[in-house]
Amino acid sequence: MKNRMLATVVLVLSATCGIAFAQKSASDGIAQYRAMLQDGNPAELFEAKGEDLWKQKRGPKNESLEKCDLGKGPGVVKGVFVELPRYFADTQRVQDLESRLLTCMETLQGFNAAEIAKTPFGKDEQNSITAYAAWISGESKGLKFNLPQGHAKEKVFYEVGKRLFFQRGGTHDFSCASCHNEDDKRIRLQDLPNLTKNPGAGNGFGAWPAYRVSNGQMWGMQQRLNDCYRQQRFPYPGFGSDATIALGVYLGVNGKGGQSIAPALKR
Repeated sequence: MKNRMLATVVLVLSATCGIAFAQKSASDGIAQYRAMLQDGNPAELFEAKGEDLWKQKRGPKNESLEKCDLGKGPGVVKGVFVELPRYFADTQRVQDLESRLLTCMETLQGFNAAEIAKTPFGKDEQNSITAYAAWISGESKGLKFNLPQGHAKEKVFYEVGKRLFFQRGGTHDFSCASCHNEDDKRIRLQDLPNLTKNPGAGNGFGAWPAYRVSNGQMWGMQQRLNDCYRQQRFPYPGFGSDATIALGVYLGVNGKGGQSIAPALKR
């Protein structure tokens, strides 16, 4: 009887160790896969396109975006990504990178912001916004996130974003926190960063925009959040909505001190 019990214990321990080893190997394998592809990250093509578009005279007003103020003054690009979303006095709104670009495209170039906001991701001027975001984020690669919280609206957006992060709903009663509120969680072979603190918040928020190998598409943060809502079985949020921007504020502030790696490469 003792020998049989001992044999059972050994088998259980062996199986448990085997599962743990397999999980670690899968995680390491994904990290290695990303590292191998990083040198040829297709996001670089979007960066080049974004820089070129930035200088082109376009739209009904035939102007470039070289006077666009992203938070550090007209035309300044370096360092702005790690301080967005933030409050802008001219619009009296807290804006993320993509919604701010939409404002500049309307005021400087004469595009219809409402029409672009309704355009599906990957189509027409939505492609331009993604390219702009890829280039602008790349200009802050390696810098640390430090979102401002000095204005009252910035503080409000943080609190709203926090509530939205933990809000449960939809047919499956999911929230953002269902996947991203604990350490060492995973779904299938995918690690799920804890977005309520560093390093998870910095690593997660600081990777978008990113090129997704699985579907061959470049995604900005707005599309990333849109897909999260889809997986939660929530209605899709509007492009540049206060809800998505508030979530960006919450994630970005939680990621303070984390290093930006955008535009990154994702599975």
